[in-house]
Amino acid sequence: MERPDFFSLQNGSKSKLPFSNKEYQERLNKLRNIMSSHSLDMIILTSMHNVAYYTGFIYCSFGRTYGCVITEKKIVTISANIDASQPWRHSFCENVIYTDWKRDNFLKAIVSVIGRDEPPKNVGIENDHVTLEMKEKFTSLFSFSKFNDVSKDLMKLRMIKSNEEIDIIKNGARIADIGAEEIVKHIEVGASELEIAATGRDKMELEIAKTYPDAEYMDTWVWFQSGINTDGAHNPKTSRKLISGDILSLNTFPMISGYYTALERTLFLEKIDKASLKAWEANIKVHKKGLELIKPGNKCSEICKELNDLFAQLGYLQYRTFGYGHSFGVLSHFYGRESGLELREDIDTILEPNMVISMEPMIMIPEGKPGAGGYREHDVLIINESGAENISKFPFGPEHNIVKN
Repeated sequence: MERPDFFSLQNGSKSKLPFSNKEYQERLNKLRNIMSSHSLDMIILTSMHNVAYYTGFIYCSFGRTYGCVITEKKIVTISANIDASQPWRHSFCENVIYTDWKRDNFLKAIVSVIGRDEPPKNVGIENDHVTLEMKEKFTSLFSFSKFNDVSKDLMKLRMIKSNEEIDIIKNGARIADIGAEEIVKHIEVGASELEIAATGRDKMELEIAKTYPDAEYMDTWVWFQSGINTDGAHNPKTSRKLISGDILSLNTFPMISGYYTALERTLFLEKIDKASLKAWEANIKVHKKGLELIKPGNKCSEICKELNDLFAQLGYLQYRTFGYGHSFGVLSHFYGRESGLELREDIDTILEPNMVISMEPMIMIPEGKPGAGGYREHDVLIINESGAENISKFPFGPEHNIVKN
């Protein structure tokens, strides 16, 4: 039996995507403007976030290579045969499927899109995602081509959100609040981090399905940490059981068609000692000040300096652990970071309307010291012409989050 190296399959009909065709076309037009300004004949996207941003298709790699080829007239996703026609159904564009009967059929599928008669002189790739092995293969395939990194250009485009993107992000923040409300109902002595986290995750997934009945559902998660496990913002949940007086960290992350939103809150179970209360209140003062500073015209690095000064005045700067906030959009804990929009000392980006950014100060006091634990609050803000809209509504602070169920 002769098996093909690649083929096309339109099984079923196109799915309803998270954004309108007009939205995807506008994104594509901006990308082609970048191609024109850099004299690129073709761009090969390989990252999950950029493939999803321009096509609507979120791939599941599992060790296979995926991509999207964009030329002046074409946009085509390249996917593995294991996914059959789902990539075509759930994308704005056309699709070519490569088989794994032979090695490097992914590359042959790319050639099938652009043809062999006029090889591209200049090719755009994502240097922050392409592996050394794949770069060598691209170089071998297009031996007379020059390769240019477009990752930073594409990141800058993603940093400014459209109205359709903001609608999804607002729903994400609302659903994060719903997940937090459900979690608090189940916080009690003897319950485990795992059991409590599951209640919030399930509640959010059902609400996402209610809000977006035609979507695909994947990747929504919760980190619920207690005691020493609060020391890291990204510590996984465990089977540790809660005890009275525990410091708690509640973190809900609804994922809607690849769009990440987050809510993070510090809580205490039943009671709190004076040292912990002092540390918590200090972090909240910084959080409130940070919320005031999120507005158009302010520079990321200068916001950091002002918040560092406040932490120093309060006596907790030495316990600060990471940046004060980051951009939102097509991202998750394994793809899509928009590093050009982060509240860090080395980022000089100036905030402007339709950027979406978090305010999330954190301090960590090591075990054995008074007030030991990790303290973190996290709100999501949409920058507008005159200031910013805080779309995180779940309350924070000791007056709300000392839980006594």
